[in-house]
Amino acid sequence: MAYPSKTDRNTILAAAMDQVSEKGIGALAIRSVAAALDLAPNALYRYFANLAALEEALAEESRRLLLDVLQQAAGQRPPQEAIRSIAQAYVKFARERPQIFALTLMAASTDLEGEAAHEQSWQFVLGQVSRVYPLANAPEAAVALWAFLYGITALEAAGVFGELKPTSSFDFGLQMWIGAASRY
Repeated sequence: MAYPSKTDRNTILAAAMDQVSEKGIGALAIRSVAAALDLAPNALYRYFANLAALEEALAEESRRLLLDVLQQAAGQRPPQEAIRSIAQAYVKFARERPQIFALTLMAASTDLEGEAAHEQSWQFVLGQVSRVYPLANAPEAAVALWAFLYGITALEAAGVFGELKPTSSFDFGLQMWIGAASRY
């Protein structure tokens, strides 16, 4: 006789995501996620082979969350406006959900699902960037935009700027990136 499951993969991921949001990835443990769901730790191993597999699934889910936010930001806007909206949404996501944002930067999975999620994000960004830059330069321009956005968020999170950072640095850098498109 089969017994009904008391949980599922999505429920476990949601509980783990809540835990990471509150305490960071370093505090994540199979036992604590199981406890939050009133389950024995062994129940989670039916869905995740180990903690590393759960972390990998969380990283993929965080990339999907960020991609959803970026896609909504782009909407049907004209090219430069879409890039501005995407950039603002990326920085907002990093500021408001720093622990989840950190998961997006974990190495991409080697399994097909993980590669597919990573590839979807890259194709979306590349598609948006190629609306502003020529296709031949779009990959480099996309990486430059990502480096700029990540740099701004990482420096802010580390408190490097303090009160010395001009309030218009983000807008200035983004305008420089958009303006450079006319040179190509």
